[in-house]
Amino acid sequence: MQDLTRCPWCHGHDIYIDYHDTEWGTPCHDDRQLFEMLCLEGAQAGLSWLTILNKRENYRRAFDGFDAEKMANYDDAKRAELLADLGIVRNRLKVNAFIENAKAYLKVREEFGSFEKYIWQFVGHQPIVNNWERHGEIPATTPQSDVLSKDLKKRGFKFVGSTICYAFMQATGMVDDHLVGCWKRG
Repeated sequence: MQDLTRCPWCHGHDIYIDYHDTEWGTPCHDDRQLFEMLCLEGAQAGLSWLTILNKRENYRRAFDGFDAEKMANYDDAKRAELLADLGIVRNRLKVNAFIENAKAYLKVREEFGSFEKYIWQFVGHQPIVNNWERHGEIPATTPQSDVLSKDLKKRGFKFVGSTICYAFMQATGMVDDHLVGCWKRG
């Protein structure tokens, strides 16, 4: 697999290569996985994605496998425990955002029947497949990520700006931004 042509952002780190080859741009329809990715993309704000990928298992452990029902009920003692956890990014705003996002996620799931039905409506329930030839052509935001961001914020989600939403859409395969020539494209 080392000889495959890949998107240039994933070179240099095995964890990036594995993420690119097994997850990034692959359509995800699992509610828990979508929720996890939305939280982790928010955690990445101001940091490198490599930092978050390296801490991903710690996040899963610390946040009960991204079980939204448990997370929505975290008390002050659990928040303090999370802020002392060296395995995650110990940012009070981000930790609180995960908890608020769990509450908002549960409301969305109740309203739409699943988080997947809600989130995929922003791309017409089909992945958007782009035809970028160079990494520099890929935008940081799109009209779809703008609309998603606005709607998530209206519903109480935190750390869901348009740039974060577009990264989330790429990560979960709502958008396929694998470059033309990448083995994973299409």
